Amino acid sequence: MKAYLVLEDGSAFKGESFGAEGESFGELVFNTSMAGYQEILTDPSYKGQIVTMTYPLIGNYGVNDEDVESCKPWTEGFVIKELSGIASNYRKKTTLDDYMKKYKIVGIQGVDTRAITRKLRTKGAMKCAISTMDPDEKKLLGKIKASPGLLGRDLVKEVTCKKPFDWEDKGVGKTRFTVVAIDCGTKLNIFRNLSRIGCKVKVLPASATAEDVLALKPDGLFLSNGPGDPEGVPYHIETVRKLIGKLPIFGICLGHQILGLAFGGKTYKLKFGHHGGNHPVMDLRTRKVDITSQNHGFAVDIDSIPDKDVVLTHINLYDKTVEGMEHRKLPVFSVQYHPEACPGPHDAEYLFDKFATLMSKGNNA
Repeated sequence: MKAYLVLEDGSAFKGESFGAEGESFGELVFNTSMAGYQEILTDPSYKGQIVTMTYPLIGNYGVNDEDVESCKPWTEGFVIKELSGIASNYRKKTTLDDYMKKYKIVGIQGVDTRAITRKLRTKGAMKCAISTMDPDEKKLLGKIKASPGLLGRDLVKEVTCKKPFDWEDKGVGKTRFTVVAIDCGTKLNIFRNLSRIGCKVKVLPASATAEDVLALKPDGLFLSNGPGDPEGVPYHIETVRKLIGKLPIFGICLGHQILGLAFGGKTYKLKFGHHGGNHPVMDLRTRKVDITSQNHGFAVDIDSIPDKDVVLTHINLYDKTVEGMEHRKLPVFSVQYHPEACPGPHDAEYLFDKFATLMSKGNNA
């Protein structure tokens, strides 16, 4: 079956359908990972977006039950050069095609993903549509322009858990800490890493208040990744603002941006964002470079934060954007990238151990 990809600037690509039939809208971004398509599809941070993979062959190892990062795929659509005709791996349970059909994710293959990526790098991320139903480019373009963008939109409410729950990995030994994780779209490997450092994790929805958090008497607070514009969740920003200084806090990705806003700073939208498993990040204190997994379209303007005890700790070596910050006096730190990986390198897993050290010292770290 034919499928059509139309971009907000009027560019159109014709290819073949895979996955579900239908029509899907979202912001088009590109991901540079060579593998990990299952983790990418199930990362809640991709809610509201359609992902183009730059690696040309996708689906060659199928889909399994272990490599999911949430309960289901969240991407609005999937764009690839070629769907592998063979899915071969000893853990494979199904094919990528069947998996996407099951969860009604629309895909298109057989398009020039290099040309699409060059366009996004030049013009920036833009709204788009994938359709197996309507070949009329003008009609699709009208629908795209009428579809919602990401700015100011609360996508967190669509991916957060509906009610509190506990996460404890009994296979990692005795727990030392109780951590509250506010779920804005948390990847499961974050919970696994918190368990690895000895945490019993109490997960709360994004709507949780500061009083809800403190009532659980945690040793620390974790702020998760999540989709969309951080300014679209003012209720979460206010909760975090009230908790700063009351317990150790560690934020990742959206959680990092939320901390920037809670400290009174600003965030801004990047031209095409960072999505992939090969981004070099430098620790400015040690000059050590980690290769990191990233997935974000917004960044913190650290110069806009009025509290000058919030200092820059890490930068992206591609574009010098803020990748990490911490407070000089309070046990609060955050990173823009994903130390839990999945997919991607594990260079930065030590940050979870840093969180454990802060919690062992308490609020006087």
